[in-house]
Amino acid sequence: MINEEIKKERPSINQWLREAKVDPAAAKVGMFLIHNGIVRQTPKAKVRAGIDDGTMVRGMDFSYDVSKVEETIAETRKMEGIFYVRVWLNEGYLETGDDIMYIMVGGDIRPHVIDALQSLVEIIKTECVTEIEHKG
Repeated sequence: MINEEIKKERPSINQWLREAKVDPAAAKVGMFLIHNGIVRQTPKAKVRAGIDDGTMVRGMDFSYDVSKVEETIAETRKMEGIFYVRVWLNEGYLETGDDIMYIMVGGDIRPHVIDALQSLVEIIKTECVTEIEHKG
């Protein structure tokens, strides 16, 4: 049974950008990058390891460790040239096409921001969240 009540309302990226641009650190920021992870139909094993069992993802159970996420955000804020970090994670049963996460990083120059976003997404995906795919 799908529990629609658990899904969170997704944030407005336009609102996030408006808020970020009035943040006290905004004058130091030369760019923002945004990651929007969504539930895809192709199983992770096929995308990552090339293992094709012929099934497709119809949804997933998604949860996360709040303290690990907060710690990861704090570490990202310490990276060179990074002045703004914001993360939103969904939870519960998510269907194909649903938003899993939004992550926004702002910093001084492109290489710093790209590195920080890549690192933050990687750590969240590998150390902070639990994704259980439901195939059909």
